[in-house]
Amino acid sequence: MFKAIHKLFHGVAWIMAVIGGIVLTAMVFMLCISIVGRTITSILHSDFMQANMPGLAEWMINTGVGPIFGDYEFLIAGMAFIIFAFLGWCQITGGHATVDVFTSGLSDRNRRFLMMVTEILLAAALVLIAVQLYEGMSTQMRRRSTTFLLQYPVWWNYAIALVPAVISAVIGVYMALVRSIEALTNRSLVLTEGAEH
Repeated sequence: MFKAIHKLFHGVAWIMAVIGGIVLTAMVFMLCISIVGRTITSILHSDFMQANMPGLAEWMINTGVGPIFGDYEFLIAGMAFIIFAFLGWCQITGGHATVDVFTSGLSDRNRRFLMMVTEILLAAALVLIAVQLYEGMSTQMRRRSTTFLLQYPVWWNYAIALVPAVISAVIGVYMALVRSIEALTNRSLVLTEGAEH
């Protein structure tokens, strides 16, 4: 039963991480294209181009060469989603940064207790973040605020980030329970890399 539950959470976390990776790749491409477009626009507006090739410069500007319209707003929405999409995977695999200079000298029991405390604190933080994200979304819905350039409702950014934030919080609570059981029974249920015993 436990293995099936763990496999389910592991699978959900992996899917979210893959989706986060796809969105991150899309954001990188978008930013690269936008930066190249902005650079070309600067060149086309330069004194050299305006003095020597004004027709070509004007034609290229009129074709729409330039940065992607609303790139900054896309980036804001995408980055919040990406960060939360990877948090669940970090939780279930123990992929957060660790400093084992202190913990390497601890007994297995003490290490399990420390992992339990850490997972409980991380789970509490993830739940708090998800709750605050929901509150922020609700506030933005009431205010009917829109983004500056694209004019879409600001609460959409919160909603996009809320989905992986809630999933990460649920996975965080699950891992806190797993690590608590491990600490109380003094036996490992899962490895820190997410593999099962």
